[in-house]
Amino acid sequence: MGKPDAEPIGLLLTRTAKVVSRAFDQALTEAGGSLPTWLVLVSLKGQAHGAQRELADAVGIEGPTLTHHLNRMEAAGLVTRRRDPDNRRAHRVELTDAGEAAFRRLLQTVAAFDARLRAGLADRELTALRGLLERLHTNVAGPDRPRPS
Repeated sequence: MGKPDAEPIGLLLTRTAKVVSRAFDQALTEAGGSLPTWLVLVSLKGQAHGAQRELADAVGIEGPTLTHHLNRMEAAGLVTRRRDPDNRRAHRVELTDAGEAAFRRLLQTVAAFDARLRAGLADRELTALRGLLERLHTNVAGPDRPRPS
């Protein structure tokens, strides 16, 4: 486990993740967004997940929770929902012009936050960090589980 007085790596990682997560949430909030809003916008912008069920999987939340977020986003004019003409039970979610603008605004915030995280780290350190985080993920989740993106 390393030095006897060293903090366990899992605890250090947990504490660091909480600090980073809170700071990221605050940055998004200050830009008029939220983490769920950003995850929905970026998923829709990639156009890989137009169906509501696929979108929930991509964002990593349950369908009812996504519905709550989509209701809020639709009321704010960021997205529209319509029945899929090929499957009347499914809904398609699409960005509006306001959603596109929100995406661009939040993208600037995300890029600035990423630059803040990378400050003082060399490319080789970032590559090593990514490899270490992936290894920790595999150690906990197992080799057959999807890696974090």
